[in-house]
Amino acid sequence: MADDDILFLLPDDGEAAQEAATVWPVVVVDDDPAVHEGTRFALSGYALDGARLEILSAHSAAEARDLLAARGPTVAVILLDVVMETEDAGLRLVDFIRRDLKDEAVRIILRTGQPGQAPERRVIVDYDINDYKAKTELTADKLFTSLTAALRAYQQLKRLQETRRGLEIIIDAAPMLLDYKSMQRLAEGVLTQVASLLNVACEGILVLRENAGRDDDFCVLAGSGCYHHLAVEGVPAPLDPDVQTIVTQAFAERRHTFGDHWSTLYVHTASGSEIVALLKADRQLSETDRALIALFTSRLSIAFDNVILYEQLQRANVSLEQRVVERTAELMRANRRLAMQRSDLRRANQLKTEILGTVAHDLKNPLAVILGRAEMLGDLIGSLPQPAEAMRAQVGHIRDSARRLTGMIESLIADAMNDALDITLRREPVDFAGLAREVTQANAPLAETKNQTLRSRLPDSLYICGDGERLREAMDNLISNAIKYSPVGAEIVVSVERTGDETVYAVRDFGPGLSPEDTGRLFGRFQRLSAKPTGGEGSTGLGLSIVKRIAELHGGRASAESHAPEAGTTFAIRLPNIAVELA
Repeated sequence: MADDDILFLLPDDGEAAQEAATVWPVVVVDDDPAVHEGTRFALSGYALDGARLEILSAHSAAEARDLLAARGPTVAVILLDVVMETEDAGLRLVDFIRRDLKDEAVRIILRTGQPGQAPERRVIVDYDINDYKAKTELTADKLFTSLTAALRAYQQLKRLQETRRGLEIIIDAAPMLLDYKSMQRLAEGVLTQVASLLNVACEGILVLRENAGRDDDFCVLAGSGCYHHLAVEGVPAPLDPDVQTIVTQAFAERRHTFGDHWSTLYVHTASGSEIVALLKADRQLSETDRALIALFTSRLSIAFDNVILYEQLQRANVSLEQRVVERTAELMRANRRLAMQRSDLRRANQLKTEILGTVAHDLKNPLAVILGRAEMLGDLIGSLPQPAEAMRAQVGHIRDSARRLTGMIESLIADAMNDALDITLRREPVDFAGLAREVTQANAPLAETKNQTLRSRLPDSLYICGDGERLREAMDNLISNAIKYSPVGAEIVVSVERTGDETVYAVRDFGPGLSPEDTGRLFGRFQRLSAKPTGGEGSTGLGLSIVKRIAELHGGRASAESHAPEAGTTFAIRLPNIAVELA
């Protein structure tokens, strides 16, 4: 073998001691073992861009098929013999690589010892071969030149393929990212697409700072890998100090930064928000990766603005819907108030009619008595001598009728006040037992006119919270009713006691009691019971309805209990026990 046929490459100074970051896979396909040995010896110290060669051997086209199919598209250069099992075995292997394996990046240098049997132009054009050399041409220098050129071409093609793949990912991701309607889903999509774009296993977080706030005023939108827990909703998790420092610095510098393992991507949106993606990859990003990242992030501001605007629109819609709901509820309340007012007006009009009927009916008799007695008194005044006793008798009848008339008018006024829409109660401590004692004493003269006995069972004091005047009115109505409907000489018992959760004021009479018809009419307005007043007193039918209304205004109730077959009925006011603070 001639001296220039020996394949020998000198390594760079110190390069042999350095560990290459990656390797260049090179496959030697030849049926001559000496070619394999010579190639390995000549390329033993070869290195390009800090990466050494990984030389793989195949001694036939069939063996090469299996090797390349198993390795996949990772081989950089193939040094291929033409004539092996058959005269065109090498060319058929090229066809297998390009058509079946679809590997367009691997560089194929065809080496043949019989160049005349395969025309160079036809082989290169028809079989997509990148170089064609006779074995006698491959001296050390020519092999170095051919291999370096092939590796450079392979490197450029791989970058082009990565760029094309990255652009395809960006194009495919754009519609999807623009379609997200929530910030968190968009952030998760961005992290997913970045990992796919770089084709590396990476972990990271995506952080949002709205409207250029404080340096530490940001929130984690999404996390992947070991940072996934930072974005779990409802589980606040602070950033690690080192991560916090990197994110804060990225917001301050407002640009992309690329390190050996850490990279930060910065995005500023038209709406004033800022986004930082912090990535932790298992390798340093290449220039192609960085260019693709720059292109990808330049389009992200549109996607984030789209989501921000969508969320603002959603909030505006929610606010508008809430306002519509509130206005609708307000209108419904107004309609209900109007309906209630209309009902109250109808009731007031009906009440007016009933009151006028009552005035015409119930007040007519006392007025007629007053007029008749006044005429008789006038006749007696003109008599000589004047009968003093007869005149005093007529004055007494006039006074009694006037009192009856006054009582009826007061009852009507009280009922009208109870029907007022703006009626309110005064809430103050009231000695319920003392109030009952006063009302009983005030009605004692009325009972004495009918020889009735008022007996009381009252504690010394018993305080409740309520309106004293209204409660006095209710008590007075119950006692006056008992006097009115009890027979002459009967006993009436007034009691106050606290039982369970109620404070009870009760009036027990010994009158005729309640008939079955009375049960359904109790406490109704203008409802007269079957019993008749025993002293010829008048009645408006309003007393018990006033008692019921006052009891209900105090949160209690009015009740009536017949003692059949015994005589009499017990009417009561039952009020809830409420703690009273005395001054």
